[in-house]
Amino acid sequence: MRGLLGPVGRKNSWQIAEHAGHDTPYGLQRLLSWCRWDPDEIRDDLQDYVAERLGRPDGVLIVDDTGFLKKGAVSAGVQRQYSGTAGRTENCQIGVFAAYASAKGRALVDRELYLPRSWTEDPDRCRAARIPEGKPFATKPELARAMVQRALDSALPIAWVTADAAYGQEQHFRRMLEKTGVGYVLAVPKSQQVKSPAGSWRIDHVLTGAPADAWERISCGEGAKLLFSGVLPRVPAEGHLPLLGVGLLVDSAR
Repeated sequence: MRGLLGPVGRKNSWQIAEHAGHDTPYGLQRLLSWCRWDPDEIRDDLQDYVAERLGRPDGVLIVDDTGFLKKGAVSAGVQRQYSGTAGRTENCQIGVFAAYASAKGRALVDRELYLPRSWTEDPDRCRAARIPEGKPFATKPELARAMVQRALDSALPIAWVTADAAYGQEQHFRRMLEKTGVGYVLAVPKSQQVKSPAGSWRIDHVLTGAPADAWERISCGEGAKLLFSGVLPRVPAEGHLPLLGVGLLVDSAR
């Protein structure tokens, strides 16, 4: 673990073993190649551990993806695609992650590897990379929905879910959160549609037409430089659940 988290140039058995002070990489290679362990069971154990050590009733689940730059075409899921890590299109893998945060601390609690169609539609390539047979294509928001549902079914106490616009603009992701009854704060693009019984409008048009008394200035935290404003009216959630509503937060610095 120290090797994976440390300043090791390439995360392979040889270099991690050297960083750890081992004479050979054989121990690490045995762990990865011959020992039998289930990563999903380890994830479940981790979630129980985090719930016990960091869990609070107001805990937050944070969803985001990140890119891992790669050379070559052998690593599972690798292709030229946009990487938020690099800020541009690169040859990379993309992983979708879920982290848990509370006043007690924070920790990663789940992960999914994004497999582009160039992989899921090529069984031979998947087989060579030891990807389970018949693994279907899933978008990043679909992977995120599965992880959020697993977290909600776990021992983790979750009051809120948050994610950036890549997930916030996906209506199925928002609707799933509404149906589960968990609160959420999701970023959306300015072109996002706001729906209500009276009609549908782009968010930037709602902001332009909102009267002055529709705004409430809210601090985003003690010592924070940015303030946010809430705009009225609250409208029914897309799932049309009576106890939920949708409010709009806008970064006043922008």
